[in-house]
Amino acid sequence: MTGWNVTVVVLAAVLSVAVVAIGIGMVRLLRTQSVQRERAADEVRRTVEADLAQARSAAAGAAAEVRAEADAYREQARAQAATVLQESERLRRDGEAAVSKQRDELREQRTALDRREARLSEREDRIDAEQRVMEARQSVAEEIRKDLRFRAKELARAEQHQRDELARIAGMTPVEAKQVLLSSVEHEARLQAAAITRDIENDARRTGEQRARQILVTAMQRLVAEQTSESVVSTVALPGDEMKGRIIGREGRNIRAFEQVTGVNVLIDDTPESVLLSCFDPVRREVARLTLTELVADGRIHPARIEEVFERCSAQLAEQSLRAAEDAVAEMRITDLHPDLLPVLGSLRFRTSYGQNVLTHLVECGHLAAMMAAELGVDADVCRRAAFLHDIGKAVSHETDGSHAQLGADLARRHGEHPDVVHAIEAHHNEIEPQTVEAILTQVADAVSGSRPGARRESLEAYVTRLEKLEEIAQAHPGVERVFAMHAGRDVRVMVAPSQVDDAGAQAIARDIARQISEELTYPGQIRITVVRESRAISIAH
Repeated sequence: MTGWNVTVVVLAAVLSVAVVAIGIGMVRLLRTQSVQRERAADEVRRTVEADLAQARSAAAGAAAEVRAEADAYREQARAQAATVLQESERLRRDGEAAVSKQRDELREQRTALDRREARLSEREDRIDAEQRVMEARQSVAEEIRKDLRFRAKELARAEQHQRDELARIAGMTPVEAKQVLLSSVEHEARLQAAAITRDIENDARRTGEQRARQILVTAMQRLVAEQTSESVVSTVALPGDEMKGRIIGREGRNIRAFEQVTGVNVLIDDTPESVLLSCFDPVRREVARLTLTELVADGRIHPARIEEVFERCSAQLAEQSLRAAEDAVAEMRITDLHPDLLPVLGSLRFRTSYGQNVLTHLVECGHLAAMMAAELGVDADVCRRAAFLHDIGKAVSHETDGSHAQLGADLARRHGEHPDVVHAIEAHHNEIEPQTVEAILTQVADAVSGSRPGARRESLEAYVTRLEKLEEIAQAHPGVERVFAMHAGRDVRVMVAPSQVDDAGAQAIARDIARQISEELTYPGQIRITVVRESRAISIAH
């Protein structure tokens, strides 16, 4: 073998050994990696098992919490269900009590109706008896008329015999005897005619009075009207007692501002969730009620907001008055009333006469006059219209001198009302002599509406008149802007213009008003005069 071959063999052996060594190294490396992979897999398996165990533990804890919350919610639901059951039971009891009360009221009404039916039955029996008496009287009168006719015939024969005898005895001619006889008959006829006329007049007067009573009773029975329930206090409901503090405001600034703007006294006492508004003027009190209700609902209560809401509620009240007038006109079935009279009528919604609401009084008089006119057979529409408008002058009587009857007649005449309606308005208090049936029925309807039980309360009217006189006395002084009589007339608050009255002038006005009230009015106790002079500085930042 040559040296080259030997070299090749050696190289091949070396390469073989190297390949074997490399293969062994690779095998060892693969084994090492396999062992590492198995270790890593074991470690990952242990980690996953630990995480799974932790997750199972967390899930068990969450499930326990969910079960606990579910149990709590279940207990709460049971408690709420029990509360609802108790409330429903209370409502059921209240409903049963209300139903029982209504049943008692219905039973009382049924008893009253039974009594009324019994009275009506008795009245019908009396009427039947009177009719039988009248029929008996008529039969007696017929017998008397027959007897009178028989006597007349006898008298005629006696007169003829008398004429013959007179002619024979006196030697008079038939013409002379006839004249003597005619004179005698004429005298007797005049006496009989006077007696018959007197009987007819008495019967007509008696029958007329009875008919008038029947018409009045029928009209009053057909009319359904409410009793007077005027009050000088209004109640405003609150969502909670904490709202009272917000109404009062810091150091009482809100309640002072409210009373100065509205002229209404705010009474806050221990009554839960409510305050009282006291004022003799129903318009002022209603505007104040609407203002306070909106302020409470909005929640923002401060002096500027009070003035803003007060202005808006005043406009809202004017709109409500107009709607009330339209409803009253519609109820009276009047379609051609002048539009300018509607606001005047609407203002009467808040005016009272002896405690009786004037607009309600007008509607009531319209119904009464229409019913009586229908009974008498005259024009019911004209009578209804005249009675409905008869007190319209009370809406302007405080602004112009003169009686409300004359002012109302002038107002109706300017707006094109019929002369009969104008005359009925002008004559309903006998300031002029009534000349038409419409005027008479207007007077009767006014008297019936005002004199029925429960229609009026004189003490309230006297009370309101005294308070209005207090405000009138204070308003007459120069520099006075607004006057409010509060606390049932025991406190008069006078707002003066700061540009016209200084502090010394305010003191002088208070003394003058107190002296004038002492001299002109009669009142119990004492009256405090408070003159308020307030200056405001307003600037706007741009």
